[in-house]
Amino acid sequence: MSSRITWLRRTAMGLALTSILGLLACDGSWNPMQPKAVQFNAIDLTGASYAKDFSLPDATGRIRTMAEFKGKVVFVFFGFTQCPDVCPTTMAELAQVRKQLGPQADLLQGVFITLDPERDSSSMLRDYVQGMDPSFLGLRGSPEQTAELAKSFKIFYQKVPSPSGEGYTIDHTAGAYVFDKQGQVRLFVRYGQGADKLLADIKTLLAER
Repeated sequence: MSSRITWLRRTAMGLALTSILGLLACDGSWNPMQPKAVQFNAIDLTGASYAKDFSLPDATGRIRTMAEFKGKVVFVFFGFTQCPDVCPTTMAELAQVRKQLGPQADLLQGVFITLDPERDSSSMLRDYVQGMDPSFLGLRGSPEQTAELAKSFKIFYQKVPSPSGEGYTIDHTAGAYVFDKQGQVRLFVRYGQGADKLLADIKTLLAER
């Protein structure tokens, strides 16, 4: 009986050791065959409970929502057409990324939501974004809709009077949100990250099933 118990103990220890070794690579590090978290250049927001959706009209008056873009990666940016730097730079980089995607370009949708509906008409928005890329959409809600949506996306914005006292500019959150092919928010892209890093992140999301 004692020999059988000893054999069982040795067998159990051997199985345990085999399992541990199976999780280790030759150099003693954790086996790369084990599931590895995806690494993004942008801030990973997977599982976030905000930035869920939008429902705003485009230049034709058609209401656009996230649901219609299922199967695509969607880049959502809040800005205004008279923005001198952040907005045009961000959308130009997105246009560059879309060109570099080649055959996958149609799987990336750019959406620009104005924070300045008082000055940005629907037609002005359309011309602005399509001047960057013909596929981009410009969306415009009422001031009340804009405020509500910005809050749900945790976007800060406020009017700042010009030094001359004539007109105003808008200070606002400079980053953008990226949604995966299932319509779930996944990334917050900081301003200045660069087109190459954004391209890598977009390709990672496109490769997901």
